[in-house]
Amino acid sequence: MRPADLLLPRPALTNPALLAATVTSLSDRAASRQDLWRLLTDSYTVDLDAVAAVLPRQEPEPAWLPAKR
Repeated sequence: MRPADLLLPRPALTNPALLAATVTSLSDRAASRQDLWRLLTDSYTVDLDAVAAVLPRQEPEPAWLPAKR
């Protein structure tokens, strides 16, 4: 059975400035980028594309080609 608090509506973050401020404040408590996403979506209803636009880009690690012999 789901916990009762999951059935309660979460506040919606639609203002970009408020969304950015919330991401900044939650990033202090988050251990990783995934943890930040979890904290944000557990607490608020958000547009995920808007959140992705606010977060700093995370570039993938370069894939080095094997050396030719």
